[in-house]
Amino acid sequence: MLEEVERWLSRRSWSASDRPLDQLVAARARRRTTVSVVLPALNEESTVGEIVTVIRRELMEAVPLVDELVVVDSGSTDRTAEVAAAAGARVVHRDAILPRIPAVPGKGEVLWRSLMVTSGDIVCFVDADLREFSADFVSGVVGPLLTEPEVQFVKAVYDRPLGDAAGQGGRVTELVARPLLNLHWPQLAGFVQPLGGEYAARRSLLERLPFPVGYGVELGLLVDSLHTVGLDALAQVDVGSRLHRHQDGQALGRMAAAIYRTAQLRLSRGHLIRPSLTQFERGAGAKGGFEPRTYAVDTQERPPMREIGEYAARRAA
Repeated sequence: MLEEVERWLSRRSWSASDRPLDQLVAARARRRTTVSVVLPALNEESTVGEIVTVIRRELMEAVPLVDELVVVDSGSTDRTAEVAAAAGARVVHRDAILPRIPAVPGKGEVLWRSLMVTSGDIVCFVDADLREFSADFVSGVVGPLLTEPEVQFVKAVYDRPLGDAAGQGGRVTELVARPLLNLHWPQLAGFVQPLGGEYAARRSLLERLPFPVGYGVELGLLVDSLHTVGLDALAQVDVGSRLHRHQDGQALGRMAAAIYRTAQLRLSRGHLIRPSLTQFERGAGAKGGFEPRTYAVDTQERPPMREIGEYAARRAA
């Protein structure tokens, strides 16, 4: 590990308990900073309501830490939107945001569009499939942005159990993202959960960054933040344990390919081919052989939001 990273770990890694809520509320009021929380959601009716309820109860009603709570629904076919609204979130459909730009599937697409329908100086992203949700996931990552003026981007740190095995839930992280970061961006080797979906950043940074539209968004934002503001402006906060729905092996393969491609784009722009990933599934026919299934790998990226005319006009107004 680089000596620079060792120093960073001692200066920019905290626990959520290091900043009590009253300290954060006072810092928010003193600096007149506003906070938006965004939940990207696709068919999460079983979990999104509890997450919204906890954030509203503990961070909006008990204390005034969060100013707005928005669920961006990316085309759910279940009751996600209805449940989220009933729990107290403002629900916006992905396709209603920037309608002149046709939406494409992908988590990064939703996060990018969310900048158009939120107004907070700090934007906090939280995945909508979390179980046994704690408000620390929000207050923890927002905390350094309220108390440390030089910090621009904060990731959550947590255990990711897989069944009864502690710490084994981040399979794509350990097999793909961590080796990529250590080999190509060793300054980021200190991040425990580089692909985690819970993080917060200053709007002034997010609006300057391109957003990969799919699974590569977390790695892309992390790498681009490093290049834009430097390591000392990045931080991480331990919020405990993260329980969520795990993907099957083939879905993880597609995720890994998208993350690798996101890294590849940042390593060598201009030498691109149209990428795809072929996986194999046993067929249902009499022979029962393995049949190929080929998937396109997410490569599209949205430009920095500040380059979008509607966004600039909205901010000016």
